[in-house]
Amino acid sequence: MASAHLPVASDGPLRGLRVLDFTRVLSGPFTTALLADLGAEVVKVEAPQGDEYRHVGPFRSGESALFQLVNRNKLGVVLNLKEPTSQQLARRLAAVADVVVENFRPGVAARLGIGYAALAATNPRLVYASISGFGQTGERRNRPAFDLVAQAMSGLMAMTGDPTGPPTRVGESIGDLAAGLFCSWAILAALYERQRTGRGRRLDVGMVDSLVALLPTAFAQWMFGASAPMRTGNRHPLSTPFGTYRVRDGYIVICVLNGAQFQNLASCIGHPELTEDSRFASDELRTRHEQSLTPLIEGWLATRTAVSAARELNEAGVPAATIQEPKTVFEGDYVVDRQLLTHVQHPVLGSIPMMEQPVHFGGHARGRQRAAPPLGADSALVLRRWLGMSADEAAALLRRCIQSPEEQA
Repeated sequence: MASAHLPVASDGPLRGLRVLDFTRVLSGPFTTALLADLGAEVVKVEAPQGDEYRHVGPFRSGESALFQLVNRNKLGVVLNLKEPTSQQLARRLAAVADVVVENFRPGVAARLGIGYAALAATNPRLVYASISGFGQTGERRNRPAFDLVAQAMSGLMAMTGDPTGPPTRVGESIGDLAAGLFCSWAILAALYERQRTGRGRRLDVGMVDSLVALLPTAFAQWMFGASAPMRTGNRHPLSTPFGTYRVRDGYIVICVLNGAQFQNLASCIGHPELTEDSRFASDELRTRHEQSLTPLIEGWLATRTAVSAARELNEAGVPAATIQEPKTVFEGDYVVDRQLLTHVQHPVLGSIPMMEQPVHFGGHARGRQRAAPPLGADSALVLRRWLGMSADEAAALLRRCIQSPEEQA
């Protein structure tokens, strides 16, 4: 039976693009959600027990919020890829796909008969993306990896947290998300290349690799710096004043990167003479003498609330902001103004909030998100649409594809 989220033809920059999604949990589903947001037809293939994220909370009426968020706008198919009929059907779907994305451990896709070599032999135009913790090559490629492992092994965790405390996890699964962003970017680059060459390409995306690529500040310190990169808490390692400062009712962030901004700050806090002080004549010198500068800033801040201080600083031309709680952000005016959230109809949950991808494409309307598919809800639809099967043919084949070889014997 078709689901209540029954999809219609999508518009958007990627309309007409077919993506076969063998991924689960976060990095791969985030990749394909970004493609689906822009109109690609993404078919999510799940095992009969479903993606692990279906079973990770928070839940409402048995439905996972995490699963909903990273599997929006997709079609859902169930295949038991340990079963030969399902493997054959997966290869048939890949033969008419533009993109395949998988995040099995290296070697697993090939053992299931859906590796790059097998699929590209039939469909040389295929763009095939693999995401894993450590990439498809190297001595660590077979190690299991979750986001926290990637943060630990990339150097990011060692750079995060108070310098007197332990290394600290970034407050989101940034290793998964970074890999997903780089993977979606690479897929689009490979598709552009395919227009010129007529051939697809294999893409190898590592979570650790992706996080290392997001460390240019630490890399610069390692390249030319006098000291090794280290944790600096909420303070920028190279610029001052650039960090978190105490106010009467909490904290505020101030970001000063150049001489003009420092002059504005000095005037705003009632110390214009600071711009003539040789200790603060450059960004590097201000960082070196931060302990002399910070008390003057916090002395001015001590009598002000976060809201009033941020307003005065902004009016003076100094980048500053209050620190918002996530709930305040999600329910606030900015998210509404920038159309970062919409509501969708879910067959069980009714109307639920849904994230939008952040980029505004001129002329492309937002607010057209669809709920994530119920498990296997679109299996028959996909076989009819992609492979031209009749309803009876699709139903008969799908009955076999969710069985184990033992059940068929």
